[in-house]
Amino acid sequence: MEILPIHNDIIVYLKQRGLEKKFEKQLKLFLSNPFHPSLNTELLEPKNLRLWSFRVDKKYRAIFFFHSSVLVEIIDVNNHYN
Repeated sequence: MEILPIHNDIIVYLKQRGLEKKFEKQLKLFLSNPFHPSLNTELLEPKNLRLWSFRVDKKYRAIFFFHSSVLVEIIDVNNHYN
């Protein structure tokens, strides 16, 4: 699996919240198995948009979509509870 380069705004967001190491750890896990149980990967509503998320930590989630079965783009990281 390949992940497109992370947009600079997302990198800044992660740095501002001290999430870089957590994100990198989860990203490695995601690359080895995008549906690993600890990622809590889920298809978001409305499902027809085909947007997915995985857990960065208990508070933050990464939003992504599959371009293909081997190419993923992470489009956002946000507070899951806002």
